Amino acid sequence: MKDAHSFGVVEFDDDHKVISIEEKPQKPKSNYAVPGLYFYDNQVVEIAKNVKPSARGEIEITAVNNVYLVKKELNVILLGRGMAWLDTGTPEGMLKAAEYVEAVQSRQGFYISCLEEIAWRRGFISTEQLRVIGESLKMTDYGQYIISLVKE
Repeated sequence: MKDAHSFGVVEFDDDHKVISIEEKPQKPKSNYAVPGLYFYDNQVVEIAKNVKPSARGEIEITAVNNVYLVKKELNVILLGRGMAWLDTGTPEGMLKAAEYVEAVQSRQGFYISCLEEIAWRRGFISTEQLRVIGESLKMTDYGQYIISLVKE
């Protein structure tokens, strides 16, 4: 990421194991921004209870991640080419994300992150279940999209 200093930044060793993770560093050790997609086990509740505000006065998710790093339980997966992370932490970021989503959806004709479609394509729900969901939302563009999938 070209502006990594605006986010959490992760540093890897040669084997792609995490060495460090810093929140909004002035001099980032890498260009790998942490996009904010996290999966935690139940330990996170107690860990988060003990997080103190940073020098900037913020509660930082990086503090939680650093606890997992110290415990050697932090895993970071790199998002490859073709993946897009849309930062919506500012009004400008929200607008840019909305414009991106609208452009992709209107030009390519499919919805980004349609959970029902993903579940159907992965076999978690049947075509009939997908149809029922689409019918329940048929008064919306989203519902019409789901119905169109059934007709494929």
